[in-house]
Amino acid sequence: MNIAKPLVLLSAMLLISSCNSIPKNSGASLSLKNTYKKDFYIGAALDTNQIKETDPMVTDLIAKEFNSITAENCMKSMYVHPEKGKFDFKMSDQFVAFGEKKKMLIHGHTLIWHSQLAPWMAQIKDSVTMAEAITNHISTIVEKYKGRINSWDVVNEALNEDGTLRKTVFLDTYGKDYLSFAFKLAAKADPKTDLYYNDYNLCNAKKRKGAVELVKNLQKNGAKIDGVGEQAHWNLTSPSLDEIEKTILDFAELGVKVSFTEFDISVLPNPWDIVGADINQRAEASEKMNPYPNGLPDAIQIQLAARYEAIFKIFLKHQDKIDRVTFWGVNDKQSWLNDWPIKGRTNYPLLFDRESKPKKAYYSLIELNK
Repeated sequence: MNIAKPLVLLSAMLLISSCNSIPKNSGASLSLKNTYKKDFYIGAALDTNQIKETDPMVTDLIAKEFNSITAENCMKSMYVHPEKGKFDFKMSDQFVAFGEKKKMLIHGHTLIWHSQLAPWMAQIKDSVTMAEAITNHISTIVEKYKGRINSWDVVNEALNEDGTLRKTVFLDTYGKDYLSFAFKLAAKADPKTDLYYNDYNLCNAKKRKGAVELVKNLQKNGAKIDGVGEQAHWNLTSPSLDEIEKTILDFAELGVKVSFTEFDISVLPNPWDIVGADINQRAEASEKMNPYPNGLPDAIQIQLAARYEAIFKIFLKHQDKIDRVTFWGVNDKQSWLNDWPIKGRTNYPLLFDRESKPKKAYYSLIELNK
C-alpha cells in the first residue's frame, strides 16, 4: 500500500489550516497600539501587581500592546488620601513612573467619586468643610503630578440612570456646583492636563441627555472640560451599535473628546435587576449565573470576537472624534467582572486570557485594521 501520497496531502491540508489561523498582520510589530496608532490611544487599567511589575511577562505584554495606562484603584481617595491631611502617594508614584518609563499616555482616575471614598470625606456635613476638603484633595494631587499626568477623570459617576444628579455627599453638602468647582480647581492646578467627566451607561438615552447637559453647564460656568469618558462596561448584545454611535456623535457635537475608558464585554448572564456598573449592586450566586467555570466554549469565543470587531468598526468610523480606548484590565484573571455583580464567577471579558495569551477577539481587532 502506497501511503506517501495520503501523508503528503494530509500535511498540506494541515499547513493550509495552520496558515489560515495566523493573522496576516503577524510579526514583530503585531500589537494593538501599533495597529491603531493612527486612530486613537489603546490603554489598559493596571492593578497593584502590574504597577509593581511583579510578573515580567505581563509587564512586557503591557509595554508591547498598550500606549496608555489608567490606575485601576490606587488613585481613588480611600487609598491616596485615607485620612484628613494625610496623603499616601507610594503606589501612585510607581504608577506614574511606570508610564513615564514606557513612554505612555498617563491617565489619572479619579479625583471626585462617591464610591471608594475616603471615610473622613464621606462624613463631612457642611459646605464650608466640603469646599476645603475638595480644594485640598484636588489641588494637592493634581499639582503633585503637574506636567506628568496627561489627563484626569475629575468627576466620576455623578448621574443617576434618568440623567439627574446622583445623591452623594458632594451634592448634599456643597450643592450641584461641586462639579464646576472641581473642574476649575483641577484646571488651576495643571492648566495643560486634559479634564474628563467619566460615567457608565451613557449609551442609555436618558442618562446620555443628562451627561450632555452636565457638559453644557460646565462650559457655561466657565469650567474647562476636554472630554467625556464612556465606561463601556457592555455585554454580548447590548448596548446596540446605533446607541454606541449616537453617544460618540452627541458628545463630539459639544466640542469635547470622546474616550471609552473602562472597556470590557461580559459573556455571562446578567441578573435582570442589575444595570450599569454600580459596584454597590450585588446578586446571588447560582450555576445558571456562572455557566463557564472551566473555560469559555469556542462558540462564545467567536461571539465575543465578533462583538469586539463590530464595536471597533464604529470606533474606526469615528476615529477623528475618539481620543482613547482603554480596556478595564489587561487579562481575564484581573477583571473586576469575576466578582461583579456576583462574587466568585469566572468571566472572560478582555482580549487576553488568564495566562495573558491573546484570544480570538484580539486577533479580530488586529485583522480589522491591518
